[in-house]
Amino acid sequence: MNAVRVAIIITLVCLLASCMGERAPLATGSPTVKGPYRLDTGDELRIVVFDQSELTNVYKVDQAGYVTMPLVGEIAARGASTDELEGRIQSALSSRFVRNPDVTVEVASYRPFFILGEVSSPGQYPYVPGMTVENAVAVAGGFTPRANERVVRLSRQLNGVLYEGRLAVTQPIRAGDTVYVGERLF
Repeated sequence: MNAVRVAIIITLVCLLASCMGERAPLATGSPTVKGPYRLDTGDELRIVVFDQSELTNVYKVDQAGYVTMPLVGEIAARGASTDELEGRIQSALSSRFVRNPDVTVEVASYRPFFILGEVSSPGQYPYVPGMTVENAVAVAGGFTPRANERVVRLSRQLNGVLYEGRLAVTQPIRAGDTVYVGERLF
């Protein structure tokens, strides 16, 4: 009878221990963290065309993923880095309008990130470069008493593909990310 009780207790302890554990967070070298910033809808870009003041302005990436500029019209920006977009604009300008254009593109305002779940004020917030999950939680008013304060779920678009994974709260996020803070089990 005692051996049966011990076996039942050991089984219950093992089951409870497996429920409490979290999956390991994503490695820092993950492709979701590496690489240049990729432009998408909602980013505001400061585009400077040297010696062409009528072309120098702040432009927004529209819903279709394009930046619309005078003379050249729509230029694809979604998924491009700022360097790649510079090349596209230079190519479009030099083919018809400006001899040897010198173009600089920088992000004036990043698209927002979203945070849901066990935070005081879930919602949409402005992104700041270098932001971590902890910073995002602080902006959203902090964790609720039921929150898992170690690991969160993350959704991110990469090259048109939705990526979902888990991150430690010390890991960086990017503009456009959706962070979900779940409940802890105990």
